[in-house]
This record gives sequence, C-alpha cells and structure tokens, in this order.
Amino acid sequence: MKVRNLSFSSRVETGNSFAWVYQLEDLGYTGWEIVQEGLQTLHNGNLGEVREIRDTTDLKITMHLPFSDMNLAGLNDGIRNEALRQMHRCLALGSGIVELAVVHPGYLSPYGSQMPEKAWSTHIGSIRNVCDTAAEYGITIAVENMPEMPKIFGKYPDEMLRTLEEVNRDNVGMTLDIGHANTVGVVDEFLEKCKDQILHMHIHDNHGKSDEHLPLGRGTVQWKKIMESLKGYNGRLVTEMASLQEGEECLAYLRNL
Repeated sequence: MKVRNLSFSSRVETGNSFAWVYQLEDLGYTGWEIVQEGLQTLHNGNLGEVREIRDTTDLKITMHLPFSDMNLAGLNDGIRNEALRQMHRCLALGSGIVELAVVHPGYLSPYGSQMPEKAWSTHIGSIRNVCDTAAEYGITIAVENMPEMPKIFGKYPDEMLRTLEEVNRDNVGMTLDIGHANTVGVVDEFLEKCKDQILHMHIHDNHGKSDEHLPLGRGTVQWKKIMESLKGYNGRLVTEMASLQEGEECLAYLRNL
C-alpha cells in the first residue's frame, strides 16, 4: 500500500542535536513532529538548527505541545496559568516553522473530581486560550483523544465532539490517536463519528489494554481496515515510536498491507 503524508514522532530520542532528523527522508518519511518534552524541546538554543532543517529538507514539521504535568482542567489558577504560559511560549517558537500543534485535553485532579463541571468548563476555556494564541501565529490546534486512563477527558468520540463544539474556534480540530482509541475499544466509532473533525492522526499499536506504543502490526489494531477507511483523508499520519528502527518497521508494514 502506498501511504502519503507520513511523519515521525520520537518519544525517546535523546541528545542535544536533531541531526538524526536528516535520516527521515531517506527512510521514506515526509514529516517530523517535534515533541515539546525533555531534550526534544524546541528552545532558543536550538531554534536555528530546526530552522535549518525546515529550510534544507522537504519535511513537513508539526508540534506536540507539552503534556507532562500540564493539566488544562486544573483548578489551581497559578499552576494552570503557568502551563498555559509554557504552551504560549512553544507556539511562539514554532511560528513560521509549524502550521499545526497537538494538545492534550485536561483531566480531573482530586479537587476537580469534587467539581467536575467546573473542571470541564476550565478545560474548555484553556483550550480556547491556546487556540487564540495559536491563531496569532497562524497555527491550527488539534486536540488529541486520550487512552484508557482514569479521570481524563477525551476518551470517547462524543466527548471529543463536545469539546470541539464548545471551544468553538476556527483553528481547532482533532488529532485521532488510533492507539489511544484501541485501548478504549472505540476506533471504529471515532472514524465514523469524528471523520469531519480529524485534521491529524497518531498511529501506533497495542493489545487493547494499555498504551504500549508498539510498531504497527505488533498489536491488535486492524490497520488494513483503518487505512481503507481513510480514503479522502489528507492530514498527516504520525508514527509515535521509540526509535528510528521502529519507525522503519512501521513504514515496511504499511507498504506491505
């Protein structure tokens, strides 16, 4: 099977250089998703290096906004405002480099569990805030569905649709994470109900119980069926792997479908 618009996102690539990114096109990838976590974070010190990658390759670059310790539904205003400040900074750095950034929904903290409606409205307001800042830089926000985890928003199609409707911004859509949906058992439901909202996709495999991030074909996801259902989809397909070798395995699997 010939698949277009494939991007690579690494969860564990380390080091202070992005030299490994230059291997992506040789492998067959046409995009790179920068993960704003740990040593992969785009910052003023490596901004020139990333701009050089933009200028000297044909890679389409997207961004995954930070998610560790970031709760957009958090009811501690000071902590939530700091999370938003960091996201705003990432968007500013990505200006002129990325056109789309992925964001995770919020979740219920112990206090939020006592006031779930307030936590929900805070989650919506925070995503609006991120969208409004992103709009200043010409960046689209794609909210990602979540795996089977307790007290987190965005696990189900109807909840994702409600989120997008209530955020109500022109520059918001959805990132469909197939691996996440598989842990909840709602892959087909997402593809059916949310197809008009999907701007971006993350692809990785698991056995339906936990978010394993396995190479395609090593779990229970029905990839042939999914790829056939994606006719007409023009967004990016991002493999979220632990190494370039696993990324190459994904490419080989897709080509052999």
